[in-house]
Amino acid sequence: MKSFLPNFHAVIFGAGGGIGAAMASQLVATPNCSRLTLMGRNISKIQENVNTNGDTDIQLLQADICDEKSIAHVAAQFGEYINNDAPLQLFVNASGILHDEENSLQPERSIRHLSNEAFQKVFAINSFGPALLIKHFLPFMPRDQRSVFGSLSARVGSISDNKIGGWYAYRASKAAHNMLIKTASLEARMKYNQAVIVGLHPGTVATNLSAPFRGNVSPEKLFTPSQSADYLLGVMDNLTIEQSGSVFAWDGQEIPA
Repeated sequence: MKSFLPNFHAVIFGAGGGIGAAMASQLVATPNCSRLTLMGRNISKIQENVNTNGDTDIQLLQADICDEKSIAHVAAQFGEYINNDAPLQLFVNASGILHDEENSLQPERSIRHLSNEAFQKVFAINSFGPALLIKHFLPFMPRDQRSVFGSLSARVGSISDNKIGGWYAYRASKAAHNMLIKTASLEARMKYNQAVIVGLHPGTVATNLSAPFRGNVSPEKLFTPSQSADYLLGVMDNLTIEQSGSVFAWDGQEIPA
């Protein structure tokens, strides 16, 4: 991570999932990442999926993105751990939901499949949660040094790119996510004018989220979690302050609103 300080601190929220765990493992092997905080609902899953063999100082914290009290509590814990010798320069939200087999949640093919319950759950994880993470963790980012807050989005959140419809809750939640990212980036300029706040499209990744829907994806366009993590970390490493508020794909291309 060439654009970050020699001893920067990184946070991965949702570190138990495929992309989050892959990012965490790569950051452990990044020489200038001296501190790494991994957050998620299931600590044992993080421990199982992340390769922690390295010199990085690692902190594990349990938190639920759907519960602001949980986010506030973990932010308070984080505040006791962070120090000026290793500034928080990278925060990645790797949480997201498209379907939930246990609770019969599926992306809608038709408007007749819409339900209030599905909207509430999908928006809580994909839209409201990321905004609350910015609320509680942006204050830890330095005001005089470049920092990046990246949150997983999706190309289907682009309104102008929607040509086939369907997936109402997921599309709408990601569009809302992108608007919240944009709005937060504008406010951040007042106090944190070195903060880059962006959405990230990881591509189609071989994780549980995409499993039921990648049958027609060609092999060269289906990424492993490690591939996607590597691409996204590279994108964030090269972003400029002027690009804050936008959404970028794994290849660094900006996705239209």
